[in-house]
Amino acid sequence: MSMKIVTLVFLGTAAIPFIYYGIALFSCWRFFRRPARKDAAGFTPPVSILKPIRGIDPDAYENFASFCRQDYPDYELLFCVSDREDPALPLIDDLMREFPERRIRVLFGSGRDASNDKVAKLARLVSEADYEHVVISDSDVRVRPDYLRTVVAPLADPKIGAVTCFYLSLEERSFVDRLQSVGMMSDFYAGIVVAWQLDGVKFALGPTISTTRERLAAFGGYQSIENRPADDLLVGRLIADQGYEVELSRYPVETVADYQSIRELMHKRLRWIVVMRHMRPWGHFGLLFTHGLPWALAAVALYPSLAIAAAYLGVYFAMRCAITAMIAVWGLKQHSYWRKMGLIPLWDAMAFLIWVASFARRSIRWRGSDYYIRGGALVPVSSGSAEE
Repeated sequence: MSMKIVTLVFLGTAAIPFIYYGIALFSCWRFFRRPARKDAAGFTPPVSILKPIRGIDPDAYENFASFCRQDYPDYELLFCVSDREDPALPLIDDLMREFPERRIRVLFGSGRDASNDKVAKLARLVSEADYEHVVISDSDVRVRPDYLRTVVAPLADPKIGAVTCFYLSLEERSFVDRLQSVGMMSDFYAGIVVAWQLDGVKFALGPTISTTRERLAAFGGYQSIENRPADDLLVGRLIADQGYEVELSRYPVETVADYQSIRELMHKRLRWIVVMRHMRPWGHFGLLFTHGLPWALAAVALYPSLAIAAAYLGVYFAMRCAITAMIAVWGLKQHSYWRKMGLIPLWDAMAFLIWVASFARRSIRWRGSDYYIRGGALVPVSSGSAEE
């Protein structure tokens, strides 16, 4: 094979990420230009809001209180904490005093022995919820008063099995928070919208899952996945497997950013991507062709010229900025993202290094403990043998 053909083959391969970026742009345009769905405005069944709690997140009280300010006729707020020493308990007591008109209950412990304590708590929360319709929400989520009406209304359609939402970082206090937020908009959400375009929504996002106890029971409930990671993704997939649609709402909730260091951000991202490697090994390998920055840098390094630099680095950055603007600015109305575009290459470089590192990682760290993933289940690592 002549050197010219080798050059053309390499440059063609290095351009593959641009095809992915083009699909992402088209997918974002289709997703966010859809007319708003006409939900049944009068569909307001009683709802149980379920919150598994472990410790205190930043601004936890205001997060909890936002769920007590819902413009909704009948709902309960049900917490499950680890024990009576949980530091969140005094905040919940304060919540009960400030909102005496709200039905707020607290459960202590999951009553189960499971690797994934959050999911074990959800199993108990679902079993003790008073109502058929449930909204599952992480502890760091903050919502507006129209939240419940918005995420419950689509369930009036019998074809909809669950509703999930985008989420936005609130009160970004540090450079690391801003970097994580840019990565979420430019990378994570781009992948989600491409998945919507190509295969439909067969997953859910942890900050909000609105569904029914019947839909959960049909796949065995949370107890059937209490020893597995990525419970939010699994719940969406298992509901979709029943033949129902999972509605990805354009309505965003907010989460309070709390990344203390680049190391912490990298560990969390690494944990997530290692789980994805085990759940979707071929899809995980295929991510190689979605990382445009290393391919563009390699093209410029091997064939240095102004034309190659403009074609690869210029097109890479322009398309990444366009994707981020379409999702964050146009789709989710976060106009401050124009000032953060310069962080995209830094995020992309970090994301690529994490993807490479994921192939060597044998364990994940989850809430202070180390686990192997064996057969899709979390298996505790014996003391001292886990990778750091």
